[in-house]
Amino acid sequence: MVVGFDRIVIAVPGLADATREYRQLLGMEPATVAGAPQRTWFILPNTVIELVEAPLQRAAIEGIVFASAGAAATETPVANARGLNLSLCDGALTAAMRGRYEEAGVAGLAVDHLVLRTTDADDCIALFGQQLGIRLALDKTVPRWGGRMLFFRAGKLTLEVIESAQEQGAADYFWGIAYQCADLDQLARQLSDRGVSLSEVRAGRKPGSRVATVKSHSLGLPTLLLQQAEKAPAGK
Repeated sequence: MVVGFDRIVIAVPGLADATREYRQLLGMEPATVAGAPQRTWFILPNTVIELVEAPLQRAAIEGIVFASAGAAATETPVANARGLNLSLCDGALTAAMRGRYEEAGVAGLAVDHLVLRTTDADDCIALFGQQLGIRLALDKTVPRWGGRMLFFRAGKLTLEVIESAQEQGAADYFWGIAYQCADLDQLARQLSDRGVSLSEVRAGRKPGSRVATVKSHSLGLPTLLLQQAEKAPAGK
């Protein structure tokens, strides 16, 4: 059973340039994995962003490595009819890396959610909910937001699956990523100082939340910054 998102893997055409971009966006130094010179890790509080060099024209979210109870130390591919690049591991390597790079996980950002576009929401429920044991937190249809939406939750991170009638016949693919922060105004100032361009801060979909779209240093991937609504004190 999956207990968390161990790594989100992003394939990039040039590792050095991509690492520089994400260093500016995330405001942290990457970690290097012994024996894997063509990979860099950005160790965030709730997952790792892994950049891996590949023969591509543009960056793409390649897949997810899930941490799973009882899995092997080495990555084991998950067979699935959706054609997605999914793997399981025991999380031991990531835990060891966190111990060696304690300063890496102190960035002001964590991954809030990853977006997957699909042509078959029910099949995704079978894959992520039943086969992998990830909790389906919400299943709703909102046409103005893209169609049927599934929210799978594990380890303080959400996989948002969107089924759209407009994409019938297309292959499933990971579309974009959203990062959460405690203070979006402060983060926007810090990013501006680092040369990262953002949209204006605006109201998010969830009442009380605020968002901004990243316009640069995002590897060309749809990227959102999110400040969640403040929780009301107990008893209010």
